[in-house]
Amino acid sequence: MKYRKLGKSDLEVSALGLGCMGLSFGLGPAIDTQDAIKLIRAAFERGVTFFDTAEAYGPYVNEEVVGEALAPFRDQAVIATKFGFKNGKPTDGLDSRPENIKAHVEAALKRLKTDRIDLLYQHRVDPNVPIEDVAGTVKELVAAGKVKHFGMSEAGAETIRKAHAVQPVAALQSEYSLFWREPEAEILPTLEELGIGFVPFSPLGKGFLTGAINADTKFDASDFRNIVPRFTPEARTANQVLVDLLTDIGTQKNASPAQVALAWLLAQKPWIVPIPGTTKLHRLEENLGAIDLELTADDLKQIEEAAAKITITGDRYPAQMQKMVNR
Repeated sequence: MKYRKLGKSDLEVSALGLGCMGLSFGLGPAIDTQDAIKLIRAAFERGVTFFDTAEAYGPYVNEEVVGEALAPFRDQAVIATKFGFKNGKPTDGLDSRPENIKAHVEAALKRLKTDRIDLLYQHRVDPNVPIEDVAGTVKELVAAGKVKHFGMSEAGAETIRKAHAVQPVAALQSEYSLFWREPEAEILPTLEELGIGFVPFSPLGKGFLTGAINADTKFDASDFRNIVPRFTPEARTANQVLVDLLTDIGTQKNASPAQVALAWLLAQKPWIVPIPGTTKLHRLEENLGAIDLELTADDLKQIEEAAAKITITGDRYPAQMQKMVNR
């Protein structure tokens, strides 16, 4: 395993983390709790030290699974979780009031079976609570030893600056991949300037960049992708050209499309740490193989030139959810 530091913070993590959401929430039925625990522990045994959860994944059950799985080696793992929704439910709306943040942390510490949260993210920016109040509340929790580092998710550049001035932001977690490159315009330069790490979620385009999804794929009724414009059968057909590009590069490098997609992300900046999620051991091992896949300058140029000719079809979120990002 290789390790990276998230920006200028002293938070060192494995070069790939494990996004745990899909074990309990969002991408079809939750898998059996014991199977989820086994997968998390298998990741740790293979060198993964960075595990991502949130109160909203379930709600609450994902934090419990992560806490149970990591309890035997808690001091060697970095746990990231998130606050910011009423009752832990995205459908109930946003709530980053200081009292809600503090209540979440107290409850999350119990669910995670720990005495501190290594990285605490605001899940989405709450327009009803000044970001300075949010950052100030986390600053208090850091001073109390209950939180080690402050993170934000899907925040806009100006909001990141305001928060960082109150309590240093260790990491921003937002979507980024060859499937969604918007952060390159304003977010990445801001993070570089401020010394903030970047944790891309959905680094495999919610599974699309693995090549395992096509226009005929049927998702479970509980799968969030059913309402994502980018995952209509028509969009999947149109966007297959990106998967074909990754497949072609992979053939040259003896690698899978997923490995090329992750290696591309790792090659962008040394302070980028993607968190692909999976419910399958063979996919976990495939993803970790990306860490040793070296893309040369020529490889990256080839990908860049080919990707520049591809227009991705479909929005990444339904309209209502899109309003919650890049605030």
